[in-house]
Amino acid sequence: MGIDTHTAASPDAALAARLRRIAADHARPALASSLGAEDMVLLDAIAEAELPIAVFVIDTGRLHDETLQLLETARRRYGRAIEVFRPLEPAVEAYVRDHGLNGFYDGVAERHLCCGIRKVEPLARALAGRDAWLTGQRRAQGPERASLRVEERDVERGIAKYNPLADWSDDALWRYIERHDVPVNALRARGYPSIGCEPCTRAIKPGEDARAGRWWWERGTAKECGLHLPAIVVEHTAARPTLSSTGAA
Repeated sequence: MGIDTHTAASPDAALAARLRRIAADHARPALASSLGAEDMVLLDAIAEAELPIAVFVIDTGRLHDETLQLLETARRRYGRAIEVFRPLEPAVEAYVRDHGLNGFYDGVAERHLCCGIRKVEPLARALAGRDAWLTGQRRAQGPERASLRVEERDVERGIAKYNPLADWSDDALWRYIERHDVPVNALRARGYPSIGCEPCTRAIKPGEDARAGRWWWERGTAKECGLHLPAIVVEHTAARPTLSSTGAA
């Protein structure tokens, strides 16, 4: 039976109810954390409710020092195991040999190949044996995610996929962070609302989209790395209630 989060007393309680439902429905769910603000909110809520949802991080080998520092801060703050997956060294070495260390600047194909080696392949290993995964994606993050659903089906892997904060606004996110004193990446204060690999991320300018700082040299392409591509198929099942809105608009 699904939980009607419309009746929850607060956005915090609604999020907890949503996460409890996911934990109850799956034997081996995991949060794929980029250590972004959204993922830190999910980690905080999972830890607060003491839910059996694993957490992992993909260390691409090109992350900012501030991101790696936040990983250690998160481990100390929440006392939870956070598993780290890294790219396969032979694949990285082959890429550097054929395209150069920063070959991703040369074209979209080269960039996708680098993301495939440093992010997508480690994700496949991280999700091996899992029956559901969670992300911190939100519709408010940009046009590519405007139709994002809370509950999806990752058909490629044959498992469920959840975006528990899909319907959260920027204000709702930061109100939670302030109420719970959630640690966030130090780069946020320096104009980085979306943080990926160091050479592929810049601070944004006033008025720019939140993800404008990702792969900024590319024009007319979707600003995604492949972790959420190909498109996830939304599963509509009349007999199964969906996770309703948290009311955190």
